[in-house]
Amino acid sequence: MGGQRRNKPKEAASEPPHSPRAPQARRRRRAPGAGELELEESPRGEAEKPRPPKPVGGGNLPGGARPYSPRRPRKPKAQNCMQMEVVTKTLFLQRFQFVSSVLEQLRDKVHLLRRRQLSVRATVGMAAFVGVLHWMHLITLFENDRHFSHLSSLEREMTFRTEMGLYYSYFKTIIEAPSFLQGLWMVMNDRLTEYPLVINTVKRFHLYPEVILAFWYRTLVGIMNVLGIETKTCWNVTRVEPLSEVQSCEGLGDPACFYVGVIFILNGIMMALFFVYGAYLSGTQLGGLITVLCYFFNHGEATRVMWTPPLRESFSYPFLVLQMFVLTLILRTSHNNGRHFIALCLSNVAFMLPWQFAQFILFTQIASLFPMFVVGYIEPNKFKKIIYMNMISVLLCFVLMFGNPMYLSSYYSSSLLMTWVMILKRNNIQRFRVSELNFWLIQGFGWLCGTIILKFLTSKILGVSDHIRLSDLIAARILRYTDFDTLIYTCAPEFDFMEKATPLRYTKTLLLPLVLAITYLILRKTFRDILCVLSTNTCLRKQLLEHGELIFHTLQLLAFTALAALIMRLKLFLTPHLCVMASLICSRRLFGWLFCRVRFENVIFGILTVMSLQGCANLHGQWSIMGEFNNLPQEELIQWIVHNTRPDAVFAGAMPTMASIKLSTLHPIVNHPHYEDADLRARTKIVYSAYSRKSAKEVRDKLLELHVNYYVLEEAWCVVRTKPGCSMLEIWDLEDPSNTANPPLCSVLLKDARPYFTPVFQNSMYRVLKVA
Repeated sequence: MGGQRRNKPKEAASEPPHSPRAPQARRRRRAPGAGELELEESPRGEAEKPRPPKPVGGGNLPGGARPYSPRRPRKPKAQNCMQMEVVTKTLFLQRFQFVSSVLEQLRDKVHLLRRRQLSVRATVGMAAFVGVLHWMHLITLFENDRHFSHLSSLEREMTFRTEMGLYYSYFKTIIEAPSFLQGLWMVMNDRLTEYPLVINTVKRFHLYPEVILAFWYRTLVGIMNVLGIETKTCWNVTRVEPLSEVQSCEGLGDPACFYVGVIFILNGIMMALFFVYGAYLSGTQLGGLITVLCYFFNHGEATRVMWTPPLRESFSYPFLVLQMFVLTLILRTSHNNGRHFIALCLSNVAFMLPWQFAQFILFTQIASLFPMFVVGYIEPNKFKKIIYMNMISVLLCFVLMFGNPMYLSSYYSSSLLMTWVMILKRNNIQRFRVSELNFWLIQGFGWLCGTIILKFLTSKILGVSDHIRLSDLIAARILRYTDFDTLIYTCAPEFDFMEKATPLRYTKTLLLPLVLAITYLILRKTFRDILCVLSTNTCLRKQLLEHGELIFHTLQLLAFTALAALIMRLKLFLTPHLCVMASLICSRRLFGWLFCRVRFENVIFGILTVMSLQGCANLHGQWSIMGEFNNLPQEELIQWIVHNTRPDAVFAGAMPTMASIKLSTLHPIVNHPHYEDADLRARTKIVYSAYSRKSAKEVRDKLLELHVNYYVLEEAWCVVRTKPGCSMLEIWDLEDPSNTANPPLCSVLLKDARPYFTPVFQNSMYRVLKVA
């Protein structure tokens, strides 16, 4: 028994070669003289003599064993010297091992930090490269389509058709004013756009992009003039007969070049952000590469910024990409920095300020996040912060847009308020002691009904129930409701249903099959997790319901698909999101089972090869588009107005033409293409009555009430028909059935406009009638 007890220190002393760290702590607790150095210099039997282990608790030995009495050392002085030497060597070795361990950990951390820095630098470098590539791609397509660099200032302005010309006109007003503040005051007290009304166009048309760009332009030109640096180069361009020679300027000093250039730079940055977004979501830089390549291969389906730069979406959409990236970061990480939520709020503001339709897109985002919160994919505290940041962004936009009531009466703001209410009342609902599934359904049903009711109440209270929004157009599509106002929108090709060929084009580039496979895997895992949650206790929830960012992107994909199917213009949300989802093909979280059997690089290389077959053909088709802008009839009309009418002469006519007249002649107009406002729709309906079957006298009297001096009649509008039921005459027959027996007024005015109108100008496209 005594021999066994003496063998225990021997076993403890033999452990350090296998586990060097743990014994260090034990050595510090043992008495001096029991270290390894003594074991190395003395025989094992002598190492056991100095101090044997005591029984645990210091009580009697087990099994009736005899107490141990240590033998008295024969040479106390030599033993003490040996113990002192052992203590010294032990302390020295312990310190050396401690320093070595610290240095090793520090070296590992440095290597890890260097690898991360290298990875971050590589990601930033690749993102910058694809951003510059997209910027060059946009410039090339825009220049090839219009030969923009060789157009005169008037021709460049005429390329900005419809609402694009309206937006650019305010940028022109600010930069041509004596000072920036005077120009800002002019657009905030505008009397030319809806004569004789004075309106704040910044509030009505979301003109913060034009205000900011005008400030940048004036600052740049001012600095360059002080430094004596030329900002533009001009030359004379000889045009084909009967067009006269014009002067064309190029460079940042030219307003149109500066305006378009900044938009293309912003969308180049957006592509860089897409790369980072895809890389972060998939966990590998190859995912970012797939996102970028999918975007390029489906470029014609993803954006129209290269054809219509001044549209609101060109300024707004890049900030939605930033907002969704930040939200993905918040959903994925468990401990979020406050800066993440601030970035979410600011990106929300930057997305909403330029575009009136942005709020409905954010509503679909809240509609995707709320079910995730109900089921348990988002922690309650985190979800509260997300909702609070969204609420703050709405209030900031409301203030910055001078109290525009549209921000407080939208589905987005109503959904935020109802979400906040459901968070507060969630515990009260739990008191009903219903099943888990019924608890979820009650919350979802209450949120949906409350949002709809609150939206209509706020619209009535704030007096904006008559304004057309994106939600109204979608409701008209679903319910098949038609009237004059909805037909003006839905007869435009961009507001039609998605083309049947669009899914086929997605399939040819392998985008749709990839995303369908990814979505299937995510939904299958989600369905299984939810079933497990319903059948297990709550302690397993956190383990089951993870990767909420994947669920969010899947739900957002479903929402974007529904929007794009109803309104073709909204493909700009669907196609890029498909490209982001495609990056998940590189995710080992989803496809680890496949990469264990097949080499990861082979799978990705094969996918990219198949994608590039049709993708390169699509790019070549875009690059082959060659054209040169020329609109002689409109140029003649504008030149006649400038030289033959008073500066205060008021014009009315088709909305696209009115935007061009205001931009290039600065004459007052009574209607314009920004059709959402109820008062503007009433004005436009009066103006468009010239294409109805009403009498000439009735139309003339209505125009005089609007103070119209000249009416621009377009012969094409009398007969043009984009699709069945969409000619102006058919729309008016639906709106005004009492006059269907009368002849079309347009035909009467083209034959003989007298006595109520007097023709004063005519060319192949336009006829200007003076209102008598």
